[in-house]
Amino acid sequence: MENIANMLNLLKSGDFKTIGRCITIVENDLPGSDVLLTSININKNVPIIGITGPPGAGKSSLVNGMLAELLAENKRIGILAVDPTSPFNLGSILGDRVRMSEHFNNPNVYIRSIATRGSLGGLSAKIIEITDIMRSANFDIIIVETVGVGQSEIEIVGLADVTVLVLVPEAGDEIQQLKSGVMEIADVFAINKADRPGADIYLKNLYTLLHSASPDKKQPQVVKTIAIKNEGIKELLAACHTMLKQHQNHFKSYLLVEKAYKLIQNERMKDLNKIDLKTALEQAQHDDNFNLYTFVKEYLKV
Repeated sequence: MENIANMLNLLKSGDFKTIGRCITIVENDLPGSDVLLTSININKNVPIIGITGPPGAGKSSLVNGMLAELLAENKRIGILAVDPTSPFNLGSILGDRVRMSEHFNNPNVYIRSIATRGSLGGLSAKIIEITDIMRSANFDIIIVETVGVGQSEIEIVGLADVTVLVLVPEAGDEIQQLKSGVMEIADVFAINKADRPGADIYLKNLYTLLHSASPDKKQPQVVKTIAIKNEGIKELLAACHTMLKQHQNHFKSYLLVEKAYKLIQNERMKDLNKIDLKTALEQAQHDDNFNLYTFVKEYLKV
């Protein structure tokens, strides 16, 4: 690996090529990954805003709007756009760079698409390490957009300082949504496409349901947005800022526990390769006495 001190200096200065190289090293567990992660100087004051919600809710459009507002404030922004990995060929589309193309060449914006690589919670298995690399790279704010897999993408709460859940007026039964895990993790609700019919009724019902679900707790912020018209973006950023101040001390220990747990989990799983597992299973399943549970126990002994 090239001189670590030189790489760390370039990373701290915000050099985009070095950021990309560092992310590639830690994402793929290349030689030097451990040294790099234990040597970086992480700026814990750089906030991470997580954007989550169902497909088609307008997450990428909202991120585009947020970028425009933040750039007007001369902020330096890092974007992590997580795309789903195919369970069949283990590849991914990584298409958010295309959707955010208008900001791609801006010197104050760094956009990186990463694959989930089999993670079921809407994030990449290496997302913690990648965000820490970016928090060491002279950014003012980091935005993480999850894959939009639906109700299961709750891992973002263990990573982001503030989580924005993007919904649309026709999203369905609000009570059922509130019962789902993804509704419980939101700090800010962005009701996007708010110019559609039923938006005001949806918003009123959401307010009522949130208050009845936890009347004694601090309520999440609820904002109406129309991303394609850049309406409500300033209000959305203001809501995020409000929740950041509320969470500044209360959630730090919780976030650290979640991150440490995930890192330990990944460390213990790092020798398990899904492609090798698939090959072994393809061979074993033809045995007339094949038993999945016996196979797993024997496989773990190897």
